[in-house]
Amino acid sequence: MSDRLYSWLAWSLFALALLILALGLTLWSPDMGLYLTFALVAAPFAVVGALVASRQPHNHIGWLFLVFAVVAAFVSFGDRYASYALVEHPGSLPGGDWVAWLSSGIWHPAFGFFVFAFLLFPDGRLPSARWRPVAWIAAANYFMGGVLGLLWGPLFGEFFPYAEPPFRLPGYFVVDVAFGVFLVCNFGLLALSAVSLVLRLRRAAGVERQQLKWFVYAVSLFSLVAPSSVLILGDGRLLVILLPLVPAAAGVAILKHRLFDIDVVINRTLVYGLLTASLAAVYLGGVAITQFGFRFLTGQEQQSQLAVVASTLVIAALFTPLRRRIQELIDRRFYRRKYDAARTVEVFSVRLREETDLEALSEDLVSVVNETMQPAHASLWRREPGGGR
Repeated sequence: MSDRLYSWLAWSLFALALLILALGLTLWSPDMGLYLTFALVAAPFAVVGALVASRQPHNHIGWLFLVFAVVAAFVSFGDRYASYALVEHPGSLPGGDWVAWLSSGIWHPAFGFFVFAFLLFPDGRLPSARWRPVAWIAAANYFMGGVLGLLWGPLFGEFFPYAEPPFRLPGYFVVDVAFGVFLVCNFGLLALSAVSLVLRLRRAAGVERQQLKWFVYAVSLFSLVAPSSVLILGDGRLLVILLPLVPAAAGVAILKHRLFDIDVVINRTLVYGLLTASLAAVYLGGVAITQFGFRFLTGQEQQSQLAVVASTLVIAALFTPLRRRIQELIDRRFYRRKYDAARTVEVFSVRLREETDLEALSEDLVSVVNETMQPAHASLWRREPGGGR
């Protein structure tokens, strides 16, 4: 198949995902929460998948993103269609039960997208032949998940409690066991695929290492925020906002990784993440301590504005010095080579102001270049007063 045909196929799948989402919009109603959730998931994966698949058609990551986008788009459309045909306007559209049944069935194996994305990133190939059994087990597990999603009533009821599935397995104990096996294998495969990603990052060098840093950064950020989103906010609002970071980071890593320095992004995330957490702890602790002292001295229970003002002033005073200390800690712990290079240049700049011997200064300059830049060869040409070198 020619590259032009690959490109046509990639953009056709992209157009299909957008068409399915547009069809869902034609069935607009006030209750569009699930539709919008899946639409926000599908759209960025469709864009990145089309860009990668059209430019690098032999990289399976692009096609994986496109298929996932089409599935997510159909699930969003299926929810809208079934709700419109069976609840909001009964009998207005045919086949509401069938659309709901198909949407439920194809979504469960879609969880395998994350496993295969971790296993195949960034070049679309497995890390080594030893990971081939993991890929086959994953394929079998998510095929079983698709069958259970189509034929087992409880799974169907999670998505579409108002619909009646055309087919349903009897409530045998073995079906419950099969679903338990599916869940255990799902989490196990996710963990194994994440391990493969970390191992590939540790062995990688050059371009591949930079690509993996982008992807691992986005996945790690999403994984850290996901539990707090559910536990603190009680829902997955942040998940929908942060999940598009995964395809965005993958697209940058595969297509434009040279345009941005991922190390700077990671560094700033670590620094300002720790800074925000530290200042929040200082603020809450300051308010609590001040409130306690106020109640102890006055015996009153009302909230004191003095506590808020005092804590705000403390945070304003701490911001810059605390940011510098955290930056130094992060550089020393995770960016030791760059930190040492910066310290070397700083020491040389002091020596430069005090040194008067040109020969000694030339030797120091070459030494600093060798230590910080680590070139294959370094030499200094100095123009003599008479014009020579």
